[in-house]
Amino acid sequence: MNLAEQDVKSGHDGAGHRARLRQKLAESGGEALHDHELIEYLLALAIPRRDTKPLAKALLHEFGGIGGLMAADWNAIARMPGMGDTSIAAIKVVQATALRMLRNEVSARPVLGSWQALLDYLRADMAYLSIERVRVLHLNSRNMLIRDDHMSDGSIDQAAIYTREVIKRAMELGSASLILVHNHPSGDPSPSRQDIDITRQIVEAGKRLGIAVHDHIIMAGSGHTSLRAQGLL
Repeated sequence: MNLAEQDVKSGHDGAGHRARLRQKLAESGGEALHDHELIEYLLALAIPRRDTKPLAKALLHEFGGIGGLMAADWNAIARMPGMGDTSIAAIKVVQATALRMLRNEVSARPVLGSWQALLDYLRADMAYLSIERVRVLHLNSRNMLIRDDHMSDGSIDQAAIYTREVIKRAMELGSASLILVHNHPSGDPSPSRQDIDITRQIVEAGKRLGIAVHDHIIMAGSGHTSLRAQGLL
């Protein structure tokens, strides 16, 4: 625990303010609170005797909003003045809980019939990452998710995906079909020439073995792109 998280009086008595936030939350739900108020109250649970509003606003500014904050690396958050292990853990446990709920929604129903749930999960998990990540979703013959494979992490603008590795893994799992996913940390989900080429290579390799590729989704902070919807598969 760093000094910012010690249970000391800082001259600010935020009990009344936090009580008002709690009342708004109880009466009207989370939608009644601004993003900074949600983070402020969360931090207040970890740092109970400190005015956490300035810290909440600083975090949201530094990481570009609540999505960016939740996805931020532990060490990156730790570099913010006033943040220690307890307060970072509070943020990370909220992120983990949200992802678990979204993932369960995806796993419970055929993926192609719950496309928005899939996009919500991928956006929360990948859209705000600071590096490129590649994952492959493996589906069975009923389009149920059987494996969410994290294939690789890369740099700010590139992560490796290899046709042979994707198809080999699909054969090991007995996958009937695949959905390819990666993110663009730049915030622009537009596919590159390389994105299109590797997708077509995987599609062709899968066809020879009876493994369909439903889509390649690119996630970014500004939205997402479906290569199938763009007519690029």
